[in-house]
Amino acid sequence: MGVLNFPNQSRFFDPTRRAVRFWGHDSSMEWSFFVTEDALKRLQPRIARDEESLLDAFDTNRIKIYAAAMKAYKRERKGSYELSATDF
Repeated sequence: MGVLNFPNQSRFFDPTRRAVRFWGHDSSMEWSFFVTEDALKRLQPRIARDEESLLDAFDTNRIKIYAAAMKAYKRERKGSYELSATDF
């Protein structure tokens, strides 16, 4: 198992999933991650539930989110990962 890193700082809000999507890389492989609205609310309890506020919460808590993504990635290999409130 390689090292997961996050060279691509892009993220976007997926209104269907009510989550912010971002990507991690392990060598040449790319993995999708989703941070749910509830997870972001746990990290920043006073945020509004609109797209701009949720993206701001992601940016403010990027280090914690990346740490949770690395833990999820080490637990098991999947096509994509969803980080929920219990991951924080």
